[in-house]
Amino acid sequence: MSKKLYGSSTEKAIKNFPVSGWAMPEDFLRALAIIKMYAAEVNGGLRQIPKGHAIKIARAAKQIASGKHMDQFPLDVFQTGSGTSTNMNMNEVIATLAKVHPNDHVNFGQSSNDVIPTALNISCALKVCNELLPTLLHLEKTFQIKAKEFHGIIKTGRTHNMDAVPVRLGDEFKSYATLISQARKRVEEAVRLSNDLPLGGTAAGTGLNAHPQFAKRVIAKIAKQTRLPFKEARDHVAAQSFPFAAQALSGSLREVAVVLHKIANDIRWMGSGPVAGLNEIKLPTLQPGSSIMPGKVNPVIPESVIQVAAHVIGADVSVGVWGAQGGVFELNTCTPFIANSLLTSIGLLTNVSKIFADKCVKGIKVNKKVIEGYVERNAMLVTALAPIIGYDEAAKIAKEAMKTGERIVDVAVRVTGMSKKKLEKILDPSRMV
Repeated sequence: MSKKLYGSSTEKAIKNFPVSGWAMPEDFLRALAIIKMYAAEVNGGLRQIPKGHAIKIARAAKQIASGKHMDQFPLDVFQTGSGTSTNMNMNEVIATLAKVHPNDHVNFGQSSNDVIPTALNISCALKVCNELLPTLLHLEKTFQIKAKEFHGIIKTGRTHNMDAVPVRLGDEFKSYATLISQARKRVEEAVRLSNDLPLGGTAAGTGLNAHPQFAKRVIAKIAKQTRLPFKEARDHVAAQSFPFAAQALSGSLREVAVVLHKIANDIRWMGSGPVAGLNEIKLPTLQPGSSIMPGKVNPVIPESVIQVAAHVIGADVSVGVWGAQGGVFELNTCTPFIANSLLTSIGLLTNVSKIFADKCVKGIKVNKKVIEGYVERNAMLVTALAPIIGYDEAAKIAKEAMKTGERIVDVAVRVTGMSKKKLEKILDPSRMV
């Protein structure tokens, strides 16, 4: 670490909270610095602090917002629940750089109780809109491309993990694109709630010590820079006491995780084998799959996706519980923890979705002979005969085919006496999809 720029408040917090070793996320700190930068500009313009001080504060905060001095923010995530320690950490670093007072000048018109949840909303909205949503769209389009590529391939469908009537492999991949699209839209809906910023409520939502125009002007500057439609919350008490936007966003991230888990699981099962599994598709070979079994290749990317999904689902439970229980009267006292959980989940989903698209889905190949062989021996083809010969008779044919291993059409010829040509037409898988 370079020369310490923080002061006594930060020093005390370092001693008080040696809990996890996890520092507050950089995205959060940058958002907090943006707030300080524009707060100084507005306070200077409103003559709440000396103009010269405002210029120096804004200049220092801009450096931090650009990513500089990040080694000056060592405080643990599990700190005071209002985030006062991190707010003072930021105030002190800026004050040292600008040679002003951390409370009287940098923090003027603000409280940790409105600034920290504002930074939470801004950082999450920026990370979702600039990183997660474009990446999910990329994954969705990658599945759409594969859906077109696999459209003509008919495979055995499966329900309850058992053989079912045929489906198009392309339709399965199209369904994955649709699920991702639906989950992406849920995130889009949820992140809009982050546009309402608590800034201006100060300590208890009443706006004490803040100029009446302060929040409106600061938020307008933030909206212009970020190109996101941020606005001042209508009810500051509500905005500071309960992280409604964070709850909604966390729930939408969970939905993305569940969808990715389902898709990754399907893909690893389709690629299982190659001898004793389904072996319908071949996943890209990325690395050796075993330290003891030569030549073994594992579905490493789908497994990574599944683990990320588990983490995000667990984080949502934590945010859900403590978003509610942490909100007592006029303040939620779990904001630093919520910020870390959300920003971590957003980052994990972004990273793993890109890897899933580029290192797995794009390179999937089809084992066409294996798929065709499964379809030919699929006793569930007899479903197409049921309306003609009845359910019970069709069931007999299915059981006989499964017992003997014959093709369903050959058993049907023997049992029904119908011509092979007619049965092949009725049992043609392409007519069933």
